[in-house]
Amino acid sequence: MRKVLFIFSELRDDDIEWLASAGERQRLAAGDTLVDMGAQVQNIWFVLEGELSVLSAGGSAIARLASGEVIGEMTLVDPATTTVSVVAASDSRLLRVPITTVRAKLATDQGFAARFYRALCVFLAARLRSTSRQLGFGSADPDTRDELNEDLLDHLHLAGARFDRMMKRLAS
Repeated sequence: MRKVLFIFSELRDDDIEWLASAGERQRLAAGDTLVDMGAQVQNIWFVLEGELSVLSAGGSAIARLASGEVIGEMTLVDPATTTVSVVAASDSRLLRVPITTVRAKLATDQGFAARFYRALCVFLAARLRSTSRQLGFGSADPDTRDELNEDLLDHLHLAGARFDRMMKRLAS
């Protein structure tokens, strides 16, 4: 599932509006590097259009990121250098929000901070469950493999609508 749905399901409309106004649009041509391996990430990016590849140290593609994905959010939790690189697989359009801007907002707006950090926790918990299943841990029952909690399901349609509104706002 797209990261933005996890994150936007926890945020409010005014939070999304703030992100859109705090960021700036960025274009990448196919082949451009967004994040170098071993870099200190300075931004959070929301993929609006296009596709990016996450590459391992050996250069193998380990993931594809498309519209609705978020890159760099881990820096807010752990500012360590990157262990992968991210390269545009096609011409892409992103929203770039500087980490310093997000940190300033987190420090001055407790409501936003609580919602944003909860959103990161929800996403990271889902990623950990998925990784655990891929490694052979947890339930082997195919009916529970991609099960989402009820709170997330209740807010999923709002998250999708919020992302669509942000994309339309940024298209103009």
